[in-house]
Amino acid sequence: ARIGHFVEAQILEHLKVDYIDESEVLSPADYVNHIDKHAFKVPFVCGATNLGETLRRITEGAAMIRSKGEAGTGDVSEATKHIRTIKTQIAELQALHATAPDLLYVKAKELAAPYELVREVAETGKLPVVLFTAGGVATPADAAMMMQLGADGVFVGSGIFKSGNPEARAKAIVKATAFYNDPAAVADASRGLGEAMVGINVADLPAPHRLAERGW
Repeated sequence: ARIGHFVEAQILEHLKVDYIDESEVLSPADYVNHIDKHAFKVPFVCGATNLGETLRRITEGAAMIRSKGEAGTGDVSEATKHIRTIKTQIAELQALHATAPDLLYVKAKELAAPYELVREVAETGKLPVVLFTAGGVATPADAAMMMQLGADGVFVGSGIFKSGNPEARAKAIVKATAFYNDPAAVADASRGLGEAMVGINVADLPAPHRLAERGW
């Protein structure tokens, strides 16, 4: 569903989909409000580039977060940046909780997120929902790196379907995700996959075409 388009979400729920992605890949329907996901029974996944966006989407009812990356590029650098940013900001909250817990009120204001949720993340060192990563993951090694950086899983679309052998690459990425700490397994999964998707350097994309910048 487009960002903010709650009627599209209603239709998708009526069609009994398993999950709804409130996606920045589609043109936003609302530049102020995201969908109130508490109004639905079907779970939502939402993108985020930093901890503030992450916590705001969770507050709205998201059941899963994916760090955005830059979809359709095959350039994993943005995915790396976003997962590192979120994990680093979680670690900073933990450190603040240990040394100056009163400052969590200030941090909650900076993140534009509820204090109770900020405190929970600071205490537990993790989000209350799963954190996947997406956008530019195109090889088994990319997937393994995302897992080693702390993701709970990966989303892969163009990286599979724009490659020379989609079926083999899909199986390889699944294997690399499962055995991400085993270089031998990742190397084995990477063999004989044919041509990878033709990548696009994110730095070459004009600002209006950078999908990860949609959302707030």
